[in-house]
Amino acid sequence: MKPPRDGRPLWMQAAAIIVAFTVLLYAIEAVDVLANHRLDQAGVEPREVDGLWGILFAPMLHFGWGHLIANTIPMLVLGFLSLMAGIARGITATAVVWIVGGIGTWLTGGSGSVHIGASVLIFGWLTFLLARGIFNRSAMQILIGLVVLVFYGSLLWGVLPSDPRISWQGHLFGAIGGLIAAWVLSSDQRAARRKPAVAG
Repeated sequence: MKPPRDGRPLWMQAAAIIVAFTVLLYAIEAVDVLANHRLDQAGVEPREVDGLWGILFAPMLHFGWGHLIANTIPMLVLGFLSLMAGIARGITATAVVWIVGGIGTWLTGGSGSVHIGASVLIFGWLTFLLARGIFNRSAMQILIGLVVLVFYGSLLWGVLPSDPRISWQGHLFGAIGGLIAAWVLSSDQRAARRKPAVAG
């Protein structure tokens, strides 16, 4: 593994990025409170043309402090572990989850609803961490995935319809985005396994 360009260990870079992102979400929520929660309407509005902009903003918005606080610990843990796959890989995985989760929610969410919250990222990071070790055939990554499954596996029930106030569509398509990201980002490992061995 190449050393980080700025000289800091990977874990330190990953921690700094996910903490900075979390602080940003708290700052946005503070602005939203001061704006009488008007920012909440900038989320994904299914099958509305204007609602497509929500794909960009929805994961950074929350319905109040309770919603954000509930997302904070899994966001910090799973986001950090995803970035530990490599900063570029972690950011790429996040982008895939962000886009797939948003588009899937826009296509399938209930009419007249607005979907916001970082849980789309949480579910995406969760499935990314669970699947990447299998696709890469990496014992260490599989072990990390199993530990994540023990602590956060129960979250996966959130991809099923339950409480109408909870965006199971965002959870489901965030999780699908995580699987897609794990598959795409393991392409180099899978290609290497397909190369024929030649005796010298």
